[in-house]
Amino acid sequence: MSILSRKLPHIAATGALLMAASSLTYAAEKTYKVTITNITKSIAFTPFIAATHNKATDFYSVGEPASEELAALAEGGDVVPLMDTLLVNHRVNDIETTEGLLQPGNSVSFTITTAPGARFFSTAAMLLPTNDTFVGLDTVRLPLRGKATFYAHAYDAGSEMNDELCISIPGPTCGGEGVSAGEDDEGYVYPSPGIHGEGDLSTATYNWQGPVAKVTIKTVHQRYK
Repeated sequence: MSILSRKLPHIAATGALLMAASSLTYAAEKTYKVTITNITKSIAFTPFIAATHNKATDFYSVGEPASEELAALAEGGDVVPLMDTLLVNHRVNDIETTEGLLQPGNSVSFTITTAPGARFFSTAAMLLPTNDTFVGLDTVRLPLRGKATFYAHAYDAGSEMNDELCISIPGPTCGGEGVSAGEDDEGYVYPSPGIHGEGDLSTATYNWQGPVAKVTIKTVHQRYK
């Protein structure tokens, strides 16, 4: 056997590995199906906003002040300010929103696309009835193939005092003001402590512990360059 013939199997195997790697590297676009399930006992979620983006983009940072756009979502369920900011961010690939309230035990699904350089996913929605609490999943890596499941926690935006009074809580349960003046607020995003029963809301009815949403992200289509 010649030296060349002895090398051919090795060359062929190396070529196959390179082709496989190339297939992953040059996937031009992927589509994912996202399913969000409300796993609380009695809390509703306002419409979600979701985006695919690069690692340098986020919706919030725990321990840092909430942006005005996030505060609008956390206090009143308004996704428009955050959407407007994301639309002009060149690091964002796709933005999706849902419709209507997501009640306990129910799920909502949507598709979202991504591209090379935008392999991360974020989503958020307000919890009702609360002053300024939101469910968030921030800058998680999308699965290369198959599916991934995440359990999302609730965070306080720190932009409104948690008086738990219906006059300052929007939605069908309370019908109060959606956005309130930032007086006596905490000033930064932190894990929500839940409902304490200090105002009009009953702890027995509305409190929660642990994650509040299950988020499943599944690859449904991949287009190669």
